[in-house]
Amino acid sequence: MIYNAVDSTIVSEVIDMLNSITANDLKVKGVSILDQAISASSEAIITVRGKSKYVVLSMDEYNRLRECELEAALMEARNDFEAGNYHVGTVEEHINRITNA
Repeated sequence: MIYNAVDSTIVSEVIDMLNSITANDLKVKGVSILDQAISASSEAIITVRGKSKYVVLSMDEYNRLRECELEAALMEARNDFEAGNYHVGTVEEHINRITNA
């Protein structure tokens, strides 16, 4: 996926709106600060030296994102199949095709 300047600005604004936790807060307050952050939103950003470094998601949000990812992969595979964009052959032929590409 290619992002343009507008997409980048929108992503930055969304990140700013999310709960942000410093690495020091996490060190001092432990998992309880994650519980607080996740209760307000389904995700939180952990910053290290002022830069966004990690994202913590609720398990429900993580599972939802994984389902979206799997659904997108399935749709792509179906589109490839319908367009005839696939190969039929043995495992050995497949290995040769991908290693010699």
